[in-house]
Amino acid sequence: MSEFKLKGLSSVSLQPGDKQEVEVDGIEGAKVLLANVAGKITALGPNCTHYGAPLVKGVLTKSGRLTCPWHGACFNGTTGDIENAPALDSLATFKVVEKDGAVYVQGEEATIKAGRRKPNFKCSTNGSSQTDKVVVVGGGSGALGAIEALREKGYTGPITMISDEGYLPIDRTKLSKALMTDPSKLQWRDANWFKSGSVEIVQDKVVDVDLNNKTVTTESKEKYQYNKLILATGGSPRSLPLPGFKVLENIFLLRNIHHAKKIVDAIGDKGKKIVIIGSSFIGMEVANATVADNDVTVVGMESVPLERVMGKEVGAGLQKALEGKGIKFKMSAGVDEAEPSGSDPAKVGAVVLKDGTKLEADLVILGVGVAPATEYLKENKVIRLEEDGSLKTDENFLVTGLKDVYAIGDIASYPYHGPGGNGNYTRIEHWNVAQNQGRTAANHIVNPALKPVFFTPVFWSALTGQLRYCGNTMNGWDDMVLQGNVEEGKFAAYYCKGETVVAMTSMGWDPAMSKTAELMKMGAMPSKKELRDGLDILDVALPN
Repeated sequence: MSEFKLKGLSSVSLQPGDKQEVEVDGIEGAKVLLANVAGKITALGPNCTHYGAPLVKGVLTKSGRLTCPWHGACFNGTTGDIENAPALDSLATFKVVEKDGAVYVQGEEATIKAGRRKPNFKCSTNGSSQTDKVVVVGGGSGALGAIEALREKGYTGPITMISDEGYLPIDRTKLSKALMTDPSKLQWRDANWFKSGSVEIVQDKVVDVDLNNKTVTTESKEKYQYNKLILATGGSPRSLPLPGFKVLENIFLLRNIHHAKKIVDAIGDKGKKIVIIGSSFIGMEVANATVADNDVTVVGMESVPLERVMGKEVGAGLQKALEGKGIKFKMSAGVDEAEPSGSDPAKVGAVVLKDGTKLEADLVILGVGVAPATEYLKENKVIRLEEDGSLKTDENFLVTGLKDVYAIGDIASYPYHGPGGNGNYTRIEHWNVAQNQGRTAANHIVNPALKPVFFTPVFWSALTGQLRYCGNTMNGWDDMVLQGNVEEGKFAAYYCKGETVVAMTSMGWDPAMSKTAELMKMGAMPSKKELRDGLDILDVALPN
């Protein structure tokens, strides 16, 4: 084990909950993050393993939960282990030594420079046996979170992941934000990684689940036995049941790489007239990603974009900022039909609104929401679907009334115990929520006695600036406190039910979202009145 001196330090004088980024002498470009965790000094990789955010700008509790300032990933400040999505790699950790008037870290040069480590598969037999088998149906964020956590926590039995997407789990968020189409640049783990964890990958579509015989059947008539089943099939993008939308070409959904490729091919050499139907996150992100070289119009039923989730004031400010980039909006508008092109009747040529407005279109992209992808369960005699097609679960994501079957991600309605939730069954379509749910289900499989830990839902978007969001407004909100200026891209908005803050969104105010998420988790969030009186969340001390 080598020792490397930390530049400019003769000793470490951090109080519990404090942190400091320091350069490492003798390793070009290398840094470590020093942190005081419950009175003990630790050294960790300095950047979040999700998108590389500097953790020195994040949030560290006195007990040692270290939260990324951008997207809510959490790490254990002592071990570097992942505590919350969306990070998949843990932080590297190093021993700190003070001697001869200097401070050193002990570790391998390559590890110090990388600052991260892939999950350590602790394959002890604790909590599982070789006769167990977990089958995961789905290949998205929730599936990957479950598989990683199973192996991290010591599950040694066989794991099979069945997915019909045709590629390994990807960073799905980049499809709408950047229209990326290369699986090798989007996938989180390569085939060798799954092989190293003894995870069998099956590219097929599940068409039936037999709960009595504990098998799943695929489209190719193969049957897979399970002891524990994790259903993680995500969402199916909605179409419009209106004239022209089912028959005309160049009308696109967006959920997977195949969809993104079709859109990119249709745009071709740019200069296209693009109509986007839907003014929530998918529609807005695609508009932002395509406007630079095209004529883009967003059609929405709300009075301003994102009104239902973020309110009129924030939605109006974001709309004005996006209009500054050239995006046009048709709001409070209903769609009547899609008309064929005069030059090619097989393709769309225009979208007609209910007020008679005709929007010329070379292509149309639908961002009108998703439905739980549970079609394969509709004829099941045992599994009961909710009215929206979801599955009701408990806090461990065990499907209500069933044994050994879990549901996570877009298909799960689970008891929400965050601020304003009161245990109401809630379905949240966030990428990092699915991964955290997968980790929770895995923890329960390995150790059923383990009590589930509440995680604050986190979401992010790219709309002229980096938008952060945490909490949950699905159970309602009645007022909002706005600090800063939305149009200038620097604000924090707090959504309240009575005096309780149930969610917040921010831009240019990091780490306000991460601080809020941590305070919500601790049950220590300030009241609406305190925030309205001007309290900055960044000035709020975390409780012991």
